[in-house]
Amino acid sequence: MTAQRRVHTKPVVYRRAVVEGALNLSERSRRAIREGKVEKGDPRAAAELAGLMAMRRTPELIPHCHTIPLTGSRVVVRSTRSGVQVEAEAEAVWRTGVEMEALVGAVVALLTVWDMVKYLEKTRGGSYPETRLGPVRVVLKEKRGISGGTR
Repeated sequence: MTAQRRVHTKPVVYRRAVVEGALNLSERSRRAIREGKVEKGDPRAAAELAGLMAMRRTPELIPHCHTIPLTGSRVVVRSTRSGVQVEAEAEAVWRTGVEMEALVGAVVALLTVWDMVKYLEKTRGGSYPETRLGPVRVVLKEKRGISGGTR
């Protein structure tokens, strides 16, 4: 087993991560979102806010994550033909990466949409036959020294 490099010994560099994720929904939910008829409000706007808030709480949710002073964050939720897609981006000038923050932001955004339309999604028995979370994946991880150069 190799020794892990301690975070405090790493150089402070610019870091950015972008995560994409999807939530497949029933036609009923997709139509309600498109037409602005979801009982709890606009799931896209709520999901974007929830994702941003979640990014900042990542170390509270994932035990080994360090507190990172984010210098930028973005969550965008779009309707698709099969449901919704999210793109979450986190940036920092720090000693460790921001991919976990972007992942948490994306997943919380998707779960927020699910929560807001679950009354439209579930069957009489309480199951969700059409609702599918994922895939969720890191599509970009960037690390660059303050004076330039990408790794």
